[in-house]
Parts: sequence; structure tokens; C-alpha cells
Amino acid sequence: MLLSPADNVFVLREAVGEGETLVIDDRAVTLPHRLDRGHKIARRAIAPGEKILKYGAPIGSATAPIAVGEHVHIHNIKSDYTATHVIERKQEEPAQ
Repeated sequence: MLLSPADNVFVLREAVGEGETLVIDDRAVTLPHRLDRGHKIARRAIAPGEKILKYGAPIGSATAPIAVGEHVHIHNIKSDYTATHVIERKQEEPAQ
């Protein structure tokens, strides 16, 4: 699902199984692993440092090259808004 014409990612409307093929701009892309509904895949190739656009707004930056149809998630993007050390510290803090 394309949420905005400016987006460089699609959002999956339903889960896609390992080995399934999607067609993106007349190009067949076979997914190497299952992705659940709501996950993002690259609409086009994305270079390291490039902004990830969803709803027409930047949600983070690519930390590695991302190929067309590749899963776009925390393994290859970083948030421009929430520092990773803040997330890690909150997970490590004991419950009160």
C-alpha cells in the first residue's frame, strides 16, 4: 500500500510468506522471509543516509543500501527522532 506519492516505501496490507513474489514497478521481487502486515518494503533503491519517507514525511534514515522490495526496518534504518541509546536504556531499567 502506498500511503503518499512521495513515499519510498510500501506498507504491507497483509502478511507475505517466505518465497512469495511481488511485482514492484514491473520488477519481480521474491521475498527471502515472511513479513507481517504493517511492515515496510522499499519502493525503490534507497542509499545509505537517505531519508525513509512514509505518509510523505521522513521517519528515519537508511543505515545501509536498501534494494527494491527489501524489508525496511530497524536493521537498516535509524530513527531521526528517538536515539537508540534512549530505547536501550529504557529496556534495561528495572520495573518500579
